[in-house]
Amino acid sequence: MANEIRIDDLRTPVLNDMQRMGLEFGETQNTELTVDAVCAAAVAQTGLSDFGPDDFRERLEVQLDEMNADPERTGLGRMMMFGDCVRYASNRLRIRDLLKQHPEILDIKIEKPVIVIGLPRSGTTNLVNLLAADSRFRSMPLWESYEPVPDSREETPVDGVDPRWARCQGQWEAMQAGAPFIAAMHPMNPDHVHEELELMTPDFTSYNLEWVARTPKWRDYFLDHDQTPHYAYMKTVLQIMQWYRPRERWVLKSPQHLEQIGPLMATFPDATVVVTHRDPVAVVQSTITMLTYGARTSYKTSNPEWYRDYWIDRIGRLLDSSLRDRHLLPPDRTVDVFFHEYMADELGTLQRIYDMAGIEFTETAKAEVAAHQAAHPRGKEGRVVYDLRGDFGITPEEVRTRFSDYMSAFPVQIEVK
Repeated sequence: MANEIRIDDLRTPVLNDMQRMGLEFGETQNTELTVDAVCAAAVAQTGLSDFGPDDFRERLEVQLDEMNADPERTGLGRMMMFGDCVRYASNRLRIRDLLKQHPEILDIKIEKPVIVIGLPRSGTTNLVNLLAADSRFRSMPLWESYEPVPDSREETPVDGVDPRWARCQGQWEAMQAGAPFIAAMHPMNPDHVHEELELMTPDFTSYNLEWVARTPKWRDYFLDHDQTPHYAYMKTVLQIMQWYRPRERWVLKSPQHLEQIGPLMATFPDATVVVTHRDPVAVVQSTITMLTYGARTSYKTSNPEWYRDYWIDRIGRLLDSSLRDRHLLPPDRTVDVFFHEYMADELGTLQRIYDMAGIEFTETAKAEVAAHQAAHPRGKEGRVVYDLRGDFGITPEEVRTRFSDYMSAFPVQIEVK
């Protein structure tokens, strides 16, 4: 097929001009990955200085120390890490400042959200974007998640484009130039509905870091600490976003929730939860191909075997936790969505979700969903061809052994043979 994408240089990347320029520039920079440097840059960027409770400093230090200790991280990769952390710290400052000015925000209700949880690469992104096409829902586009509180010193230009949207668009264009196949694997354009775990990053937690860096020490730290307070922080940021742009009900999604069902339900006890299911081997091969491809500018070697071993284990941990905590999901507000059934009947799947959530799937909503489908056809940016055996030296059968308990618990259709 003409739109098939075969990434045949995962092990020994062939860099394009933009990637080479970025790597060369990164090596000329002396990026100081310290808590003090990040906080100082955020203060300079925002003109604010009150970070609130300082417990975040320990979490940030764990992340930065692991990055500093990794000789494989490129100069560009260090710059990217610093830039992300400064954005998170700047958001923290603005969130704190806004809440001091408007404490009434904390009284805003976030009621009966519809929350999609499930493995990464299992249809969660597609599903939440379809749901978000219904204009009655409040959802969170990427640009808003990156900067939930606007800079009060900025004015919206005469063209009406929010400066935050413009910055996000610039980042997306840079990402496409630096990693041209990302659009086919995981679109990150400004209006794309994003995961609410982004709202935990100003509190310097979530498993988000694992997607952009090799951080097993952070994984262990993250999993060893109760995330309930950080889910509460995320809800506070949702209240801020609701204050800016109200809607009756939110639609949310994050695969991280699979292993945090307890904190999730403590935070949103009246939620309708949609659990997606897919062959874990398909999830693994998609995940490790995408991350190995993306590593070519962040790391000196792409190391496909590292991503293979890490993410087979990481997906296994997500599934094990979901099985352990499944009883915490209310049966009368939980919908299981199997990937093969969803792909065969998207509208039928949505109808089941609406019915469970007690929301009428109106003709207007159906028309909005249809318009989104027409504008975002499957494979629009191309279809990636995966090769577990050739690229990662492992068979689907070997990968699948890690997930036997999950496969026994749910009738997931095997995709990769």
